[in-house]
Amino acid sequence: MDNLYGRLLTRQELGDDFENLPEHTVTFPGMTRTNKSVTCQRCGTTSALETVTLEIPAYFCPECLHLGRVRSDELLYHLPQQGFPAQDSLRWTGQLTSYQAEISRELRNAVNQNSQILVHAVTGAGKTEMIYAAVAKVISNGGAVGIATPRTDVARELHARLSRDFSIPISLLHADSEPYFPTPLVISTTHQLLRFRHAFDLLIIDEVDAFPFADNDALYFAAEQSRKPVSTLIYLTATSTDKLDKLVKTGQLKQVALSRRFHGNPLVVPKPIFNSSEKVIYRYITKQRETGFPLLIFAPVIAFGELFAERLRGLFPDERIGFVASTSENRAEEIERFRQGQLTILISTTILERGVTFPKVDVFVIHSHHRLFTKSSLIQIAGRTGRSPERPTGLVYFFHAGLTREMTRAISEIRQMNRLGGFA
Repeated sequence: MDNLYGRLLTRQELGDDFENLPEHTVTFPGMTRTNKSVTCQRCGTTSALETVTLEIPAYFCPECLHLGRVRSDELLYHLPQQGFPAQDSLRWTGQLTSYQAEISRELRNAVNQNSQILVHAVTGAGKTEMIYAAVAKVISNGGAVGIATPRTDVARELHARLSRDFSIPISLLHADSEPYFPTPLVISTTHQLLRFRHAFDLLIIDEVDAFPFADNDALYFAAEQSRKPVSTLIYLTATSTDKLDKLVKTGQLKQVALSRRFHGNPLVVPKPIFNSSEKVIYRYITKQRETGFPLLIFAPVIAFGELFAERLRGLFPDERIGFVASTSENRAEEIERFRQGQLTILISTTILERGVTFPKVDVFVIHSHHRLFTKSSLIQIAGRTGRSPERPTGLVYFFHAGLTREMTRAISEIRQMNRLGGFA
């Protein structure tokens, strides 16, 4: 029963616990109705009646259907969040730079202030470490912290890092994860926030510009619903969105910025190469492999990436080559093999564009002119290089058949961030 507190669940999700719900359980209609529409009470989506009618006299929500169906003739169930034992949980002993420490203090001071802050920091600035003091403060006061990110791989990475740096059990929630258990620190994908209500004293949304969170009204609704009425909300990003920029300009969101990487070196500026023929790309790969540094190659779509990986295995039989995409069943294992050096080349779709760190890596983008490579994704992809103090430089090549606006804007913004960071 303890795993139900702070949650918002359907009758089906409750299972056998339904028969033992305590008297203080709060119930809500699954949907509210007007003459022409219904609004889901889990995700806030409003739908026209004629588009969501069931065969029985009831309606359903199509937006959050993948989490289990919400119906107008059924209830949602909520047990108000309970407090946790106050405890000192931070065991990280690393040192912040003066720039990081300034933002860390600001975030820590924002706790219990019912405030909203956007941290706009370059890739490799050390955003994760900058939230530690705020997270530890909430836990030491007996509160609850949620850290959410749009991508499953980023959630796994955050869980691994914070499990090392905090001494408490941490619940990890995504589509294929183990069930939730009560804990003052939860790491999840943003969709999982739809299963919480008034649960978190501090909610942190990492990679806020990433699909599917960016400009998704249902997930913004989830972020608001999952945190307590008096709580702190922190957004983290290296590439902001128009929506967040508007909130900053109107004073609804406070912004703090960091234009320097934690090791004090500039961002690696991508080099566009006007030739996307595989013969030319193979020549660049051959030269890169002479360095011995790991090589991360981004492909725009799954089918091309799989085919390209097969061709590389034939051309480079001495290399250990992997491929990952959203459909890869062994994705987590392949990523870890690459991180440990058991793979020397990893080919990926944009699923690895953010939130993962591979020391000393070089990055090639194949067909960077493809429409799926947006300015934001190209900046994030380029940011995979130079993240390690042992090798703060690296290669970023954009192989293309014609410069796109997204490519030129990405390169321009990286150069601008370097200038703001004090690099000519």
